[in-house]
Amino acid sequence: MSARQAYAAWLDHLTLERRASPRTVRAYGDNVLAYLNFLEIHRGETLSLAAMGEISAADLRGYLASRRLGENALAPRSLSQALSSIRAFHRYLDQRHGVANAGVALVRGPRLKIGLPRPVTEDQARDLITEAADDTERDPWETARDEAVLTLLWGCGLRISEALSLRISDTPLAMALRITGKGGKTRIVPVLDAVRAAVDVYLDELPFKLGPDEPLFRAKRGGPLSPRHVQGLVQTLRGRLGLSDRVTPHAFRHAFATHLLGAGADLRAIQDLLGHASLSTTQRYTEVDAAGLLAAYQAAHPKA
Repeated sequence: MSARQAYAAWLDHLTLERRASPRTVRAYGDNVLAYLNFLEIHRGETLSLAAMGEISAADLRGYLASRRLGENALAPRSLSQALSSIRAFHRYLDQRHGVANAGVALVRGPRLKIGLPRPVTEDQARDLITEAADDTERDPWETARDEAVLTLLWGCGLRISEALSLRISDTPLAMALRITGKGGKTRIVPVLDAVRAAVDVYLDELPFKLGPDEPLFRAKRGGPLSPRHVQGLVQTLRGRLGLSDRVTPHAFRHAFATHLLGAGADLRAIQDLLGHASLSTTQRYTEVDAAGLLAAYQAAHPKA
């Protein structure tokens, strides 16, 4: 077996056995394919499966160094993701084909500065949703749709892909939604009355007749709504309201977590609602909340 044949089998493994999303498979595949291309040029030969066990730490460092240069140079975070993909591939070769490579574990990725989540404030979230609903230049069903999508992101803490994955059969919304997120992880998310009301208004205005298995949110011509539309919508709204370019659709999800935490919600409960695999990911929101308290203190306290 050649290294490229093993690579193809690995992609099948990710898709069929690990049930990774198409986006994840594509990202991992692109990273490892670029790695294999580099190695073949570097070594001047087609790689066999056995040769993958002979790749040295210096070879891998050489590849990473090459990705830092040129017009398509990778940022530190992208470089770290590339290294993670390569390690996953070598781990597969070891577990499935008995081709171990200890040198790969010796290579460290770039140090990353982990930034805090950037939520919108409660007032900003309300203003954005109101602005979307009050757009008189668009058809009423479109403004109702945009209001419903943004309300879902904030009220349920959904990712864009999760909100757009809802089907007609999911309506009318129940008291809770079963959401399948990253890595196939399923969680139960309570649905607020305001969220149900926004979706009901959208359904009443929707001009298309749809089957139960079709996506709930539709584009202007009737096709499924794309994430790009939601991103463009928030970009337009923040421009009208004079908000920072840090205001993105994902900022509504951050706001969901931060506002719950500020109101006294348990960190473990927020982890479950967001579908985070690790509590450490959710703990970043405690720093956001602490930062907000400190900013309020410094702005208001006479001794600050």
